[in-house]
Amino acid sequence: MIFNRKKKDETSPPEAGKSAPRKNKNLASRIASLFKKDGESEAFYEDLEDLLIESDMGGTVTMEISDELRNRVRKNRIASQEGIIGELRNLMAESVREEHFAPDGEKLNLFLILGVNGVGKTTSIAKMARHYKKQGFGEIVLAAADTFRAGAIDQLKIQGERVGCRVVAQQPGSDPGAVIFDTIASAKSRGEKLILADTAGRMHNKKNLVLELEKIDKVIRNNLGDGVYKKILVIDATTGQNGLQQAEVFHEAIGVDGIVMTKYDSTARGGLLVSICRKLGIPFLFLGRGEGLDDLIPFDREVYLSELISLDGE
Repeated sequence: MIFNRKKKDETSPPEAGKSAPRKNKNLASRIASLFKKDGESEAFYEDLEDLLIESDMGGTVTMEISDELRNRVRKNRIASQEGIIGELRNLMAESVREEHFAPDGEKLNLFLILGVNGVGKTTSIAKMARHYKKQGFGEIVLAAADTFRAGAIDQLKIQGERVGCRVVAQQPGSDPGAVIFDTIASAKSRGEKLILADTAGRMHNKKNLVLELEKIDKVIRNNLGDGVYKKILVIDATTGQNGLQQAEVFHEAIGVDGIVMTKYDSTARGGLLVSICRKLGIPFLFLGRGEGLDDLIPFDREVYLSELISLDGE
């Protein structure tokens, strides 16, 4: 069966950092309701595409998944609600990537934390420090390499006190590469094994951001020796396709090894995660589900998929 579909636009929030109002029902419940209304029909697939776009999956990824679903349903002669929704979940599962970085206890580890201003980068650093401390990973040092934003250094110092971590900092406006250099040197001299380094995120000036990150990257590679180096991007779940654009910029600039998604819950338009994984192949590490220090949860693909789209729509 061939359907003539209207073109789906790549939608993003009207203003950077903002999304359209959320629906009360999660995606799973709304898809189940669609099936009950339309069954496997032209209207079902068109409405499904609209829902996937509303979930921040983006127009391109939505159309790819919709086409693949149609083909699988037709090829395998799937007719039941459970079968079609299950196949949709399988398609998403094939895209979503999960990974967990366990610091190497025998080497110096440096996790460079990236992200635009306002996504919860500094608080995520504190939560990550808390997580690794609870895992028994010894002394952790924080590097205040966001030297451009007013108050960023003080904010990291406050977070360091909350989690009991030493903070290496210089004066506001100083060279962020120098902060990283000092942190690596002092961590080596003290025998510390994990550095979590904050960075500036001035997306309004992409050229300067890229140059700054390239310089920091060079300092780390020249001084870390045989240590473990990971670049972790923090993205706000409520920013819609702007989050994908951020991931593309940072990945192109420096290469991203993993992502932390903040401000996430089961109704937080979680399709953005599928879009990033499918387009860029970057795995997710943590989901931020609250304001507390213990509210950064290691990403679990099966739990995420169950919340996004379960077979019973609950």
